[in-house]
Amino acid sequence: MKQISMRFSMAIHILSLIALYPNELTGDFIAGSVNTNPVVIRRIMGMLKKAGLLDVRPGVGGAKLRKTPEEISLLDVYRAVNVIGENQLFRVHEDSNIRCRVGRNIESALQSELNEVQSAMEQRLAQTTLSQLIVNFSE
Repeated sequence: MKQISMRFSMAIHILSLIALYPNELTGDFIAGSVNTNPVVIRRIMGMLKKAGLLDVRPGVGGAKLRKTPEEISLLDVYRAVNVIGENQLFRVHEDSNIRCRVGRNIESALQSELNEVQSAMEQRLAQTTLSQLIVNFSE
């Protein structure tokens, strides 16, 4: 099973920078802060733009939030950058041996639990906004 993509924390990092420094940022500054390649930053910013969270134009200060930090939840960011469908965070291995009572029943026994875990995580992410996070970034 894969971890939740690092794109999630990178996207929050990017949005936090834009919220704190709305007219001062360049792509290179963002890439330096995140400590990754500018191509990765552009890709994530494209996802945030497609999700309606960001406007992007070339040049200094070319990225602007389309919503206030109070209106952007962590769930919004999670959904913008993670291509995980509903109840798809966890996957149960396939092709279990159906002649084995565990192999025959593992998917049905486990999937509802895993769906509840994903739902609880998404509910928690929905409760936290970008503005609640950025107050932690003191000088």
